[in-house]
Amino acid sequence: MRAKRNHHKIVFTGPVGAGKTTAIASISDIEPVRTDASASDMTIKRKNNTTVAMDYGMLRLPGGEKVMLYGTPGQERFDFMWEILTEGGIGLVLLLDNTRVQPLQDMRFFLDAFRDFVARTQVVIGITHSDEKATPSLSEYHSALRAHGIERPVPIFEADARSFDDVSLLVRSLLHSLDPGLEDADA
Repeated sequence: MRAKRNHHKIVFTGPVGAGKTTAIASISDIEPVRTDASASDMTIKRKNNTTVAMDYGMLRLPGGEKVMLYGTPGQERFDFMWEILTEGGIGLVLLLDNTRVQPLQDMRFFLDAFRDFVARTQVVIGITHSDEKATPSLSEYHSALRAHGIERPVPIFEADARSFDDVSLLVRSLLHSLDPGLEDADA
């Protein structure tokens, strides 16, 4: 008989500035580990520091289970970390910045980059900065998913990465997608 696993791993990804580091910090029960460095390329136009390896946080669920939260670097030049960080993961939280020039293209890019991982797990999408720019709308994201060949339901929410409640909703939706019978955790 196999022992029940008491820890799980969720990966946060998305482009630079989408809110991965902030989201993990807003929900983590521990002080997050960050691997930020000063931005030295075009990233500096969006923010002064950028993640170069990963972010790490942890969420404790009722019953003693733990969810390890890993954030990927957003820059494509650090994409070698993406596969490393998804190893053993149960799902993906894709954060997209609605103020970027082509957020729908960002979505397609990251879904393609994480195609194998998403095929064997689940994904939930959080749209950040939609208070600053309302388009594309959530229905446009859903249409883009279908046009990209993703027919299964993918939860998509507007999310403020600074908000515990918003990030918690993303994580709970992901966990529910993985196990619809899961009791509503106080994430």
